[in-house]
Amino acid sequence: MRKTYADLLRLALPVMLTQLGQVIVQLCDNMMVGRLGALPLAGVSFGGTVFFIIFALAIGFTLGLTPLVGELFAQNRKEECAGYLQNSIALYLTLGVVFVAMLQAAVPLMHFLGQPEEVVEVAIPYFRYLAWSVLPFMLFASFKQFLEGIGNTKVAMAIVVISNALNIFLNWVFIFGKLGAPELGAAGAGLATLIARSVTPVIMITYFLSKREFRSYIGYFSWRKMLGVSRAGNHYCKELFRVGLPIAGHLTLENSAFCITSLMMGWIGTVEIAANQITTTMANVAFMMVVGIGSATTILTSHAYGARDREQIKAVSRASYTVGLAWNSFTALSFILLRNHIPLLFTDDPEVVRTAATLLVCCGLFQFSDGLQCISTGLLRGIKDVAVILRIALVAYVVINVPLGYLLCFVVGWGAPALWVGFIAGLTIAAILLMRRFRHQLSFDDLFARAE
Repeated sequence: MRKTYADLLRLALPVMLTQLGQVIVQLCDNMMVGRLGALPLAGVSFGGTVFFIIFALAIGFTLGLTPLVGELFAQNRKEECAGYLQNSIALYLTLGVVFVAMLQAAVPLMHFLGQPEEVVEVAIPYFRYLAWSVLPFMLFASFKQFLEGIGNTKVAMAIVVISNALNIFLNWVFIFGKLGAPELGAAGAGLATLIARSVTPVIMITYFLSKREFRSYIGYFSWRKMLGVSRAGNHYCKELFRVGLPIAGHLTLENSAFCITSLMMGWIGTVEIAANQITTTMANVAFMMVVGIGSATTILTSHAYGARDREQIKAVSRASYTVGLAWNSFTALSFILLRNHIPLLFTDDPEVVRTAATLLVCCGLFQFSDGLQCISTGLLRGIKDVAVILRIALVAYVVINVPLGYLLCFVVGWGAPALWVGFIAGLTIAAILLMRRFRHQLSFDDLFARAE
């Protein structure tokens, strides 16, 4: 059992640092833009909210690669691992083009989402830059998720750290017009993100080709293994869709609940938009650490699944829940006890600080449910039981979360905190259903039947 904890933390810590680094960039975006005033901060919040609805879909598709590669890697089926890498590059780049087109087409619709017009005008330039960043992200993610599947989480961490440092520096340059650059304000944060994300696949591919252990996978690449050319290529892409699509749907529904809540905050006022952005940013800081645990859980579970080791899957689940709950206990207490101090990192506007403090209490209350549902999802991904994840997400976020938040906020009249009460209810239901599903699957004698 001690080895399981050690393996979990060994894999999780680099992913945690990677995710935390990305959130730090978001923090810096908000802190720097927030110094320009509540309007630019609200614009970045709105633009990022609309962007992430589609971006979550992109992220979800790429996450499907890890358990597929992880199972085969545990069985030493190197050529098939390479087949998934090759086809993921082609598929994810194609999807990236589709997602960029969808995002650009969504720009005119931003005027009809009930936000103040001045917020929309600030958001659009920032949003356009973010939209183009999806393409380099998809190429980088092909290699990142492949490496995670074979148990290497350190390479992506190092590359993302470099990218994040560049992003923060370019924020300073383009937001405030330093070193002779134009002063772009909120749009400068979007341009910085685009440049930083464009660097990541260049570094990743260069590193991948420089190492014999990774370069050997390229040697298995062949046109005969591509989609539309051979049965093998069609199989690889079909599996990438079968596993990736439900994960993408789950992430999209979950993040759409956050996005819709942000939009509804805009129906209340600019102060609520800014306060919600602060709270959401802090929630992301806490959640991305759990994402690291969830990613490590998927890797270890997929390896145990490939080895057909039921007891190891149980050991991974126990370790993951224990570590995750320990972290969530810390974040819950931190948000509640420091609720009046955290908002001051972003703004000195007393109304925004007061509203954000109340929302942070709600954020603290759902930490346990959020952590449990994330880790349970990681376990189910590891055994490739992903279709049910999408169905549970529909119930938790579409049926419960958003309608309940709307009802309590606008009908009952509880105001902005009511929208976060919807999260507490939705995430709790998701956590309960996902944990029950995993225990149910683990009890079956034919657990490994779908892998044969």
